[in-house]
Amino acid sequence: MDQIVKKKRWSFKRLALWGSGGLLLGLIAFGYLFTSGKSRVKVEGTQLVVAEIKSGLFQEFIPVNGIVLPITSIYLDAAEGGRLEEKYVEDGAFLKKGDPILRLSNTDLELSLANQETAVFNLLTQMQISRNAAQQNTIGKLNQMADVESSWQETERAYLVNKKLFDQKIIAAQEFKQSQIAYDYLRKKKRLTEQILKQDSVLTKQEHFQSSQSIQRTQNALAVMRKKVEDLTVRAPVAGQLTSLDAEIGQNKNKGERLGQIDVISGFKVRAEIDEHYISRIFPGLVAEFTFNNKKTIVKVKKVFTQVSNGKFQVDMEFPNSTPQGIRRGQTLQVRLALSDATNALLLPRGGFYQKTGGNWIFRVNKDGKTAQRVDLRIGRQNPEFYELKDGLQPGDRVIISGYESFGEVQELILNQGK
Repeated sequence: MDQIVKKKRWSFKRLALWGSGGLLLGLIAFGYLFTSGKSRVKVEGTQLVVAEIKSGLFQEFIPVNGIVLPITSIYLDAAEGGRLEEKYVEDGAFLKKGDPILRLSNTDLELSLANQETAVFNLLTQMQISRNAAQQNTIGKLNQMADVESSWQETERAYLVNKKLFDQKIIAAQEFKQSQIAYDYLRKKKRLTEQILKQDSVLTKQEHFQSSQSIQRTQNALAVMRKKVEDLTVRAPVAGQLTSLDAEIGQNKNKGERLGQIDVISGFKVRAEIDEHYISRIFPGLVAEFTFNNKKTIVKVKKVFTQVSNGKFQVDMEFPNSTPQGIRRGQTLQVRLALSDATNALLLPRGGFYQKTGGNWIFRVNKDGKTAQRVDLRIGRQNPEFYELKDGLQPGDRVIISGYESFGEVQELILNQGK
């Protein structure tokens, strides 16, 4: 008897076919969902910062901190070391040129001055004695010359008379010869005396010159010593305000040690520290500005100190016009130092997006405000407020400038504006 075999509804072949088709559909759905999740994401629009692209003046500048200083400062150093005995003024006092500030004492220096003065006095006395002796010697030679001159004149007269008488055969040859010998002797003696007197005059002048030079040198040394003692009293070299005075009675100050400074209050300058990254772009003549008492003030770079310390270098800026009223030494100013002239450009406000994109792309909000698309752009120069936009956007475009850290690599943002 034949047995009826029931036909199976789901054969293995059929199950495999349906399983393969379901797996394929699942993969397609998963791929769609995966790619869709990567290219689009919903964000809260209220948490984003949106800015509008505008056309305006762009100027590259850097913000720096400047401090107001006197236009000139004179440092006070101890010209000579010593113990501080007196202070005539206090820190902050306004002084005139030559006003005493403090007095030091130095026993060794004062003793050296006394010894120098004694040495000079002794030298002057000795030189005066030598000069008197030379004068007496010269007087003696002059007297001798006068005697020889008188004797020679008398002998010359007798010789001439005897010569005339001898020629007339009135006197003997012996008598004439004696007068001639006496005349020749005194003539030679007169010449010798004149030479001696002339040499004495030259020697006297030389000795006088040497004595004068020696006295001058000694007096100069004495003047230097006196100046050193006078320098123990420190005086104001210029008119101004005394600042940074570091001196107390009883202190010992070494030669060359800094005592304080005097600020010339005829004007002010601004000194600023700038990052060494900009050292090649800073030069005298650059213009900067700051706001003081709600008014903008212009300053210009006058001097650049190229020495770098702790990654910074210094510049001095001057006021080309009048100094603002009320400005004081030591005030700190927020200065905008321009590195270029102002030019027309598209302005993109700075924001956190730059950290993620490097300025290569940005999300632009569509006109309906519901979505934002990723667009490429090109940025030029920048300052603390704006980027100079070269390409990629137009005036009036609205872009998201807040941070992109939570967006991943999506191409489009769906902006949820909330209720």
